[in-house]
Amino acid sequence: MDLHIAPGVSAKEVAEAHSLDVKIQHKFSCKAMTYWIDEDKGLVFCLIEAPDKESVCELHRKAHGLIPHEVVQVNTDAVNAFLGRIKDPEHAIAQPETNLKIFSDPAFRIILVTKTLDARLLQHVVGKERNEELLLLYSTIIRDQSKNNGGREVYLKEDGFVISFVSAAQAMECALAIQKKLLSVANLIGLRIGLHGGVPVTKNDSIFGDTIRFAQFLCGISKDNQITTSSVVRNLYKDNDWSLAVRQNDIRWLTVAEENFLETLIETLGSHWHDPEFDVPDFCRMMSISKPQLYRKSISTTGMSPNSLLREYRLQQSLNLLRSEDRNISQTTFDTGFSSPSYFTKCFQKRFGLQPLAYLKTRA
Repeated sequence: MDLHIAPGVSAKEVAEAHSLDVKIQHKFSCKAMTYWIDEDKGLVFCLIEAPDKESVCELHRKAHGLIPHEVVQVNTDAVNAFLGRIKDPEHAIAQPETNLKIFSDPAFRIILVTKTLDARLLQHVVGKERNEELLLLYSTIIRDQSKNNGGREVYLKEDGFVISFVSAAQAMECALAIQKKLLSVANLIGLRIGLHGGVPVTKNDSIFGDTIRFAQFLCGISKDNQITTSSVVRNLYKDNDWSLAVRQNDIRWLTVAEENFLETLIETLGSHWHDPEFDVPDFCRMMSISKPQLYRKSISTTGMSPNSLLREYRLQQSLNLLRSEDRNISQTTFDTGFSSPSYFTKCFQKRFGLQPLAYLKTRA
């Protein structure tokens, strides 16, 4: 899938360009399957079956000269899950004069991410049988409310769901329903919900990668049973009774300034968390911010100091690694940027209530 940034582009112009792609696609071993266009934002996304990214660019160059700004490799099942189709929309009808299917169908989606306590950690707290009961209740409610509110379940990760919505209202109503129905067990399972909106192709190598990563981070800085939303979602939801929702539920929405800070913070963390030499002065230098400013903004937006945030990020990554087969404590220690296995074990025990070796031996 590729991204074209084309201010002022019309649906008819995109239909014509797509038609030109189709005419010569065989020369590049490609198949131009469909596209999405947001005329207001000037964004176009093309779905093309191709041997490689270079073939996509060359096809566009020869057909109409519009080279994509970004190209990412995608799975058609994922595209269908996020966007609801991998062919032209059913309502698109070819024009009699030109045989062009002219339609405007934006690819922007609201992504809802849920997160709970890691299944092995939850089992350590409540036991295997109760753990299975809680996770079944959790997954059933998530899936029911997603279906009831027009969501599309993209996938289930170890401790959370990723769900795609066309509208912010649908996503928020789903989040509120999940929050209400899991209220009695939310603190026990550590339920957190993050909402963010975005497009399928950015500089990230995976479909909706940046949007999902940000929504997951929002879960990470939330309190139990809290919904945390980006300013993007807040602005799209402003026509609904937001004030009533906030009064009756535990919802936190970010300001634009907070969101911008967190985006830079996430990018910095994502690039350097595995480096044991990376510390607060590096944070400051890479984010072009003073130490007092970094500390103040980190506390206000995440509830953690920069050092605590870095340690928490590394510990969460260690859970992901330890769930993989054939992992050991020493390897995980250095892969997550900790200086020694003893220090890693100490931090892990303090944060999660059991040692890494005990976690490894637990099978949820």
